[in-house]
Amino acid sequence: MLKLVAIFIDGLVYASWLFMVSVGLTLIYGVMKILNIAHGSLFALGAYAAASLVGAYFASGLPPAGSYVVLPVAAVIVGAFFGLLIERGILRFMYGRDEVLMVLVTYAVFLVLEDVIKLVWGVDPYFTAQPYGLLGTIDVLGLPYAVYDFALIAIALALGAAVWWGLNRTGRGKLLVAVIHDREMSRAMGINVTAMFLVTFIIGSMLGAIGGALTAPKISVVPGIGVEVIVLAFAVVVIGGLGSIGGAAVGALVAGFVRAATVHLYPEAELFVIYGVMALVLAVWPHGLFAQAEARKI
Repeated sequence: MLKLVAIFIDGLVYASWLFMVSVGLTLIYGVMKILNIAHGSLFALGAYAAASLVGAYFASGLPPAGSYVVLPVAAVIVGAFFGLLIERGILRFMYGRDEVLMVLVTYAVFLVLEDVIKLVWGVDPYFTAQPYGLLGTIDVLGLPYAVYDFALIAIALALGAAVWWGLNRTGRGKLLVAVIHDREMSRAMGINVTAMFLVTFIIGSMLGAIGGALTAPKISVVPGIGVEVIVLAFAVVVIGGLGSIGGAAVGALVAGFVRAATVHLYPEAELFVIYGVMALVLAVWPHGLFAQAEARKI
């Protein structure tokens, strides 16, 4: 019984983290049809910015509770800056090109940003565990868990709800849905598609950076963390269906619970089980579980 409870909680925590790091990726693809490999570097930039600012915050002797404000603020600033820089400086010149070429372009940006991270922060690890331990622990049937992990679940739910509400219950969101379904018709109806692309990419970049910032207290922030993240995020959005927010949530849950069960029952397979699930899903549903319908032009 305790093992089942551990699998459920661990799977839910890991799924919430997977959703936070993949929701921005699937949002950008759904609107812009760009598989943004640089998303992994945006995650890493958010983690490094948060670790640096939180470290400076605690060194200044300010109230510890304020560190929970510093984390998202650092992510929003770095995500907005680099999102604007990448979209205006590079991607806007590439719209309309083949999707494979866009993958190569964002991969090149990823490589550049990885070197930028090393130039700015060096290669030494950064630790910022204070926010993780500050909330304490809680026992669930005798199993100790950090309260911070449950906070991540709540944040993931809030992010998912906010993205859904923004797309389905606001005027701007409905215009964005129109752009997703038919760019040409949206332009003909007077929608500024270029502005929609810019806003979408900045929001997606901020979501990626927020995922990194909220992960920083749980890990050692080192060069290369963006590589693992982009591969996992890609697996999640492929399982759920590229471009689907709901699919990203379901994909994160599937990957999270499968990975947790494997860690507890057969840890030797933990490294590749998520990719095995991705392969099985694609064998039956080539476009993922909740792939968006593609409009046909005749």
